[in-house]
Amino acid sequence: MTFYQEMRSLVLGHGAINNAYLDRFQSGELTDAELTEFAIEFYNFARFFPRILVTQLVNTEDEKVAEELTKVLYSELGDGEARYRHELLYRDFLRSIGIGVHEAMSRPMLPSTHRYIEGMEQLYGDGNHAKALGASFGLENMAITMWDHLIPGLNHLRSGRYPRMDVTYFTFHRELEATHEEAMEHAVEAIEGTNGTGLSDEEKDDFQSGVNAVLGYLEGFWMGLARRRAPDREPQDTMHPHAA
Repeated sequence: MTFYQEMRSLVLGHGAINNAYLDRFQSGELTDAELTEFAIEFYNFARFFPRILVTQLVNTEDEKVAEELTKVLYSELGDGEARYRHELLYRDFLRSIGIGVHEAMSRPMLPSTHRYIEGMEQLYGDGNHAKALGASFGLENMAITMWDHLIPGLNHLRSGRYPRMDVTYFTFHRELEATHEEAMEHAVEAIEGTNGTGLSDEEKDDFQSGVNAVLGYLEGFWMGLARRRAPDREPQDTMHPHAA
């Protein structure tokens, strides 16, 4: 098994995409309050992810790796078409289920969401480039499995209580993920070939550390939602990451 295959296997077996919350979501067994909670918390990922990608890009020394990261960032920003910026597609989803953009932006994050967003930004901007790339690899390689849990659940809700739900953000990402996975594969190939001998054992450990860390934050994000059965929030949980 190659290092790439080993890391893929690690990602696909992780609790970040194998957990009770996602299994329940896939079946569409969410209350209205739980759907609202999910929609607003996930929006924080959708709107801050481009900034997180930029943090990694500007801290990446290897130009081949930077090229692959640029492709992912360009995709997030709509491939040159501003109206297709991914965060705008998510706004359409919010409005279609009766949530205003201002409400979603101003509502305080759950502590678990706070840790996820802040943790990703720290990982992606880590001066240890193998660790940062591992974090990006983990996120991109879990995505197809994640969408394959979220989309069926949303479609179930749309066929019942939410006939006007716009799921374009989710289906669009599902179609794109193969290219994002490919970009990460190329990035790993690039960093392995930098010195002609492949990644050192220390670099592999750092890469795996990044994979485990980002997936741990993501698993915590889902578990934070799983613990929530009411929309009440504590004022001390407020987080306003640097202006979007």
